[in-house]
Amino acid sequence: MTREVVFVHGMFMNPKSWARWVELFQRKGYRAHTVAWPGHDGEPAALRASPPEVLSRMTLGDVIQTHRTFLESLPERPILIGHSVGGLVVQRLVNEGRAAAAVAIDPAPPKGILTTQWSFFRANLPVVNPFAGNRPFQFTYEQFHYAFCNTLSLEESKPIYDALVVPESRGVARGPAGKDGVLDFAKPHAPLLLIGGEQDHIVPWSLNEKNFKAYTDPNSVREFKLFPGRDHFLCGAQGWEEIAEFVDAWLGRVVVREG
Repeated sequence: MTREVVFVHGMFMNPKSWARWVELFQRKGYRAHTVAWPGHDGEPAALRASPPEVLSRMTLGDVIQTHRTFLESLPERPILIGHSVGGLVVQRLVNEGRAAAAVAIDPAPPKGILTTQWSFFRANLPVVNPFAGNRPFQFTYEQFHYAFCNTLSLEESKPIYDALVVPESRGVARGPAGKDGVLDFAKPHAPLLLIGGEQDHIVPWSLNEKNFKAYTDPNSVREFKLFPGRDHFLCGAQGWEEIAEFVDAWLGRVVVREG
């Protein structure tokens, strides 16, 4: 049986950000899928030029429901791999029993998982700013560099921005701190891997570790892996293959897969 794997993108990205992972996992025998959040389908440059109106009213709950609907179309419970807020979406879906196994990479913190680290506030406050209303938010080159690609130079991060960055919903950004960010950490769950990047500004790795340690069911398989020297863009930056190969090897240990 070929295993189904669903890649869940995060904020400021769309399915294009997973293209190389999809290709790699297909070569390894998985049936790979990506799902665009509402208002995220299309070429990033076109979305930046004309931000979809839906971004002004979207919530994290809408993103979660989009993925629930897609998962219901699959022939089996899939493997889920998500990045950033997509990692939190994956954790929510695992909590609902919708995954065979899951990987949350630099996941946004669920409700109640907190930090006082300055980089977290500097990277996130422009987006969640309660005085900015609900109009879609667009990173500047400098904001994207600080939040996602701080281990690169600003000039090195600009082509990444041009190729992949999309405008985003402030409502989704505010979601993890509300009801849509609630997890039942005591509930038994499918095998779960959390990954952090040591140099991540927007979701510091210490938050990922706190997230991991909040789970308490003694019979559920889970693991935390920290990648030294990596920032928030560890899924797409040079050396992304190391992350992908680690994920594949971990899945090989926890999921029965017949090719």
